[in-house]
This record gives sequence, C-alpha cells and structure tokens, in this order.
Amino acid sequence: MANATTAPPAMMAAPPVASERIPPRRLIAFLIMVFGMFMSILDIQVVSASLSEIQAGLSASSSEVSWVQTAYLIAEVIAIPLSGFLSRALGTRILFAISAAGFTIASFLCGFASSIEQMIVWRAIQGFLGAGMIPTVFASAYTVFPRSKFYIVGPIIGLVATLAPTIGPTVGGYITDAMSWHWLFFINIVPGIGITIGVLALVDFDQPNFALLDRFDWWGLIYMAGFLGALEYVLEEGPQYEWLQDTSVAVCAAVCALSAIAFFYRVLTADEPIVDIRAFTDRNFAIGCLLSFCIGIGLYGLTYIYPRYLSEVRGYSAMMIGETMFVSGITMFLTAPIVGRLMLRFDMRLIIAAGLVIFALGSYQMTWITRDYDFYELLLPQVLRGIGMMFAMVPTNNIALGTLAPDRVKNASGLFNLTRNLGGAVGLALINQVLNDRTDLHIVRLQERVTWGNATATETLNMFTQRLQGMGDAALMAMKQLTQIVHRQAVVMGYGDAFFMLTVFYLGLSLLVMLLKKPVLASTEPAH
Repeated sequence: MANATTAPPAMMAAPPVASERIPPRRLIAFLIMVFGMFMSILDIQVVSASLSEIQAGLSASSSEVSWVQTAYLIAEVIAIPLSGFLSRALGTRILFAISAAGFTIASFLCGFASSIEQMIVWRAIQGFLGAGMIPTVFASAYTVFPRSKFYIVGPIIGLVATLAPTIGPTVGGYITDAMSWHWLFFINIVPGIGITIGVLALVDFDQPNFALLDRFDWWGLIYMAGFLGALEYVLEEGPQYEWLQDTSVAVCAAVCALSAIAFFYRVLTADEPIVDIRAFTDRNFAIGCLLSFCIGIGLYGLTYIYPRYLSEVRGYSAMMIGETMFVSGITMFLTAPIVGRLMLRFDMRLIIAAGLVIFALGSYQMTWITRDYDFYELLLPQVLRGIGMMFAMVPTNNIALGTLAPDRVKNASGLFNLTRNLGGAVGLALINQVLNDRTDLHIVRLQERVTWGNATATETLNMFTQRLQGMGDAALMAMKQLTQIVHRQAVVMGYGDAFFMLTVFYLGLSLLVMLLKKPVLASTEPAH
C-alpha cells in the first residue's frame, strides 16, 4: 500500500478530499450516539431537584432516598472503565445498542417502582448499563473522524459532557412540576428505543473481537468494583457521618484500600487486563486525566452548591432553581462553537489556562456572597462559570485523547471519563466538608459577638420582642429568631469560604497546564 515515502509526487500533491470528508451516515450515527450519552449523563442529576417528591411517593426516609442518586453513581463509576475492554470485544455497535436498550428498560422499571428498594436496584442497573455510552462516544469521536475535524467533534462531546449535568436539575424540576416524578424516567423510553434502533442500523465504525471475551478477567472486575464502588460510597457518605467514625464508612474505606491493592496488582500482571492503565505513561494523557479530574470537581461541585444555596438560603422551589441555573447551560451552548474555532488559531494549552482562570474569577465573585444574592447577582458568576468550563474541558479532551494512537483510544477513553466522575465525587465530598466545618466555625464566632454588650444585637432583640408582644413568650420567640439569623449568616459565610477554596484551587491548577506538551492535531493524518 502506498505511503508518504513511496507514493509518486502526483499522488502526494493530491488533496486528501475523500478522507477529510465525513460521510453523512457516519455523522448521523455519531450524533445519535451523542444523544444517548447526553441522556446517560443527564440522568445523574435529573433526580436531584425532585428527591423530596420521590421520597414522598415511595414513603422513604431522607437517608434512603439519597441512594436514588448514590446507587446510580456507584454503578456508573464501575462500568465506565470496563467499557474499554467491552468495546474492543463486542464492537461499538453492539456495546452501544446493549447500553441504550438496557438503560431504556431500566428507566421504564424505575418509573414503575413501588418501593425505595426497587428504585435503588433499578437505578443501579440503569447507571451500570447507561455508563457504557459515555466513553464509547469519546472513543468514537477520536478514532472515527479525521483529526483535522476534531475542532468540530471536540466541542460537541465537550458541550454534552458539561451541559447535561448542569441542566439536569432544571430539566428534572420542569418535568416533576409539569407531570410527576415518574416521568423523569418515562421520558427516556421513546428516545432510548430510537437510539437503539439508530445505532443498530447505522453504526459501522469497527468490528467486534469476540475471542477477547474468553479471556475476560473476572477477578479484575471484582477488585475494580470493590475499589471504585467502596470509594464512591466513602466520598458520598463520609462528610455527613464524620468519615471513619461511622462503621459503614470505615468498613468501606478498608474494602476500598484492599481492593485497590489487589486491582492494581491484577491489571499490571494479567495477560489481558480489564483496564490497561499503561495509557498513563503518555504524558499528555496523564496530565489530561489530572485536569479532567480537577475540572470534574468544579463541574459537579458547582452544580451541587448553587442549587443548595438557592434552596437552603433563598427558599427557591425546584422550578426557580432550574431557571436560575439555566444561565450556565445557555452560556456553555453559545461558547462551544467559539472554542472550536479558537483551537484552530491558538495553542490549546493557553485556552485551557484561560478557561481555568475565568472559572476561578466566577468563583471569586461568589466569595462576597450574602443571603440577598438572587438571579441578577448570580448572573455574571454563572456566565463566567459556563465560559470557563467550556474553555477548559474541550481542549483537555482533545489533548488527552486526540494525541493517542487510535488503537489505544478505546481503553483510554474509559479511564479519562472515570477521572472526571471521580473528580465530581471528591469535589462534592470536599465541598460538603468545607460547608459543615466552616459553618460550625462561623456559628461559634458569631455567637461570641452577639452578646448583651453588642448594641446592634441588643437593638435587634428588643425590636423582635416588641413585634411579638401578645403572642406568647415574646422574649423567648425573639431569641429564637435572632438565633436563626445568626445560623443563616454562618451558613452563607460557609458558602463564601467554599467558593474561595475553589478560586484558589483553579488559579493554582492553571499553572499545571504548562507541563503539557504542545499538541499537534490538525496536521496529523486521519485516524481510521
């Protein structure tokens, strides 16, 4: 076969028109897969604004209903790295069709769940099966399309990966208010059937290698499930149960540590490891994964902290929270094509650094937060958050996966997506810990200030007492109101501290970009 060293001059001079053109069938197949990935990522957060309705509908306790989200996350985090091996064994077409069909059936069963136990089981199955769609789309984007088209495909998957968790609470709030919580799951059924049929009919990216299934490493899967599942549980439950002081958290931490040792030994010694971690020997991929982990902290952390502030301090409903959060989603949508164009003109490392700094600026503006912060005060920070996230995420995807050899991308894609999800789990744990610790500290400090010697406190207390005259024990009720004001102020100050932590973190992270090698993508030959 002719190559660049043996081809005659006429052939070398001819423009590679055929290879540069994306066949319409292939593009449609890819867009169908992208929509499947969008559904899978959206379902992580779509229930977050409606947990109280699900709790009431299934007669569950608050600790039980939190597992509607936790079960999905744990199952997803186990399945994502597994997808690299399965996509090589089954091929993209079969794996994606199984994922989409399984996700759709599990969604149907979630909608009909009559007890919290049933809901948790079906959510875990939904998360495990749906997870296969996410890394498969990333792998397809960077192996199927010519590398000169990465500036188009990169922003599409980057937008979906960031937009879906951001608008999840919004979509969930609208659906629950308009219909009922059951429709959070039923809404997946028709698109899920369409995606399954579309993938089976159109996807022809690669061929399966069923012989690999004979060498499937079951021990590797067990160790990986113990390691990642227990880690996710510890990060989810640790902050509210004082970490290792709680028996179940301590047991899971021990399971996580032992499973991690067994897992890493297994993947380094097995003939056909369930996950090939040697991809981390590529510097750009390793640093790209570290950046992805850190971006996940901000992506999922702020998708959690904004709604919690609006609900806890402002008393917003799910619908109002969704409308306020939608600003970031619109910004991301508008920014994605701009990032694609900028990647053709500027060094991608500079774009990532700029994105991290912009994200830090958005967080810094929130360090001055008061209990009066409303839609307009949150507008600019959310716009900066949306711009920063897209600037950081899209080039990071391209640098980490777009510079790898095509035969390594499937496996690497699972690891890369895992780091973002783990970053989100670590981010939520850190933010919860900061909010808990700093709120307690501010309560103690404020209570020290609110004494009889403080003229403002005394004046406020007297005002409340006079206002409550004739309504029982006015002095006691006034003291309760003052205590509530102190507590609410401490909570708001805790949010300010969490945003300051994120500001410092992302400013520091922008310096890490300098360790990346300059990527060269557009001039590279198309990967097939």
